[in-house]
Amino acid sequence: MGPARLPAPHGLGCFVLVLLLLLGGSGSPGTTPPPRAPWAEEQGAVPEAAPWGRVRYEAVKKHLGALSKHYWQYLACRVWQEGCEEEEKQQEEREASWGFPLVGQDYLEILSAWYCSFGKCCETGDCRIINNITGLAAELNGQLHGQHLAKDVVLRAVQGFLQSPRPPKALVLSFHGWSGTGKNFVARMVATHLYRDGLRSDCVRVFVSLLHFPHHNYVDSYKAQLQRQLSETLRRCRQALLIFDEAEKLHSDLLDAITPFMAQHTNEGQAEQQRSIFLFLSNLGGNTINEVALEFWRAGRAREEIPLELLEQRLRLELQEAAENSYAHSQLLRENLIDFVVPFLPLEYQHVKLCARDAFLARGLPYTEATLDQVAQMMVFVPKEEKLFSAQGCKSVPQRINYFLP
Repeated sequence: MGPARLPAPHGLGCFVLVLLLLLGGSGSPGTTPPPRAPWAEEQGAVPEAAPWGRVRYEAVKKHLGALSKHYWQYLACRVWQEGCEEEEKQQEEREASWGFPLVGQDYLEILSAWYCSFGKCCETGDCRIINNITGLAAELNGQLHGQHLAKDVVLRAVQGFLQSPRPPKALVLSFHGWSGTGKNFVARMVATHLYRDGLRSDCVRVFVSLLHFPHHNYVDSYKAQLQRQLSETLRRCRQALLIFDEAEKLHSDLLDAITPFMAQHTNEGQAEQQRSIFLFLSNLGGNTINEVALEFWRAGRAREEIPLELLEQRLRLELQEAAENSYAHSQLLRENLIDFVVPFLPLEYQHVKLCARDAFLARGLPYTEATLDQVAQMMVFVPKEEKLFSAQGCKSVPQRINYFLP
């Protein structure tokens, strides 16, 4: 006869006890907590090796370990990354005989997620990687409007890369299209659903050309700094996300400097130990994409009929033929390191209305169809004759709804 399952009140009491320990330690009720908040980013995360982390570790071990050794080992492995080998061994033994009490395990899942939401769980940051592909798919389908090609390519490429047991190289996606069509929006989605901390994760780095590398006279200095930052990030995280905004304005020396980080893995097992995803965001090719979309519209064909192969072929040709563009003449294209050229189509009137709806919902404001039409009508549409595409995409829509506030 196996061990009896833990009743719900006992499991709840265990959860509340540990919750109080993590919040206020073992002090008595009414004791003023220390002023330092471990989850406040301004003060910096408190490493688990520091006294605060060790005190919590020992306190939780004393109380939770006394109740159940199984619970303690499970929680210590999930939060402090200690005793994981022993936990895995005992997990195999439990699977052959009995499992965690359902209620207790649910509370431990909640507790570990709650603890990690305030601070780091481990030194490398890997324990805060979530790879929520289901959430990414849902947000792409619900929040990204008018971009059937980008939705499909990004989701399939990221999912396939993360599921591959031994990817031969880094995943490199190059986003192209007019400003406001969703390139940065999608990059944020990827970061949000692959990492618990999103763009603020230690495993995510964002570089904006004119912000981080403004002067071509300092290219050598930028190059050394960029390579050092990439090396540190890749060393710290088994899975890293590197985003380069305004990629067309990056100096060719900087682009060539990061090429080795995207190339084929040189030693056996490297693919298993470390993965990286590179996203390049660029306005290059926007006119070509718009021309194709306009051709389909004039022919009476839906934009959803535009095939990826057609746009990707035209974009690659345009990039290769660019006369004075460092992005086009970097090793990215010469060595075929870009896995997918992702086109972002120009947005039409109905897409702008959907963006306006999302902006109202995000701020908890009421709206009507007439209001959405008013917001869309405030935008500039091109070409001059057809007035088909929003010249700004959805970029300024959240600011436009301020005109309709009471």
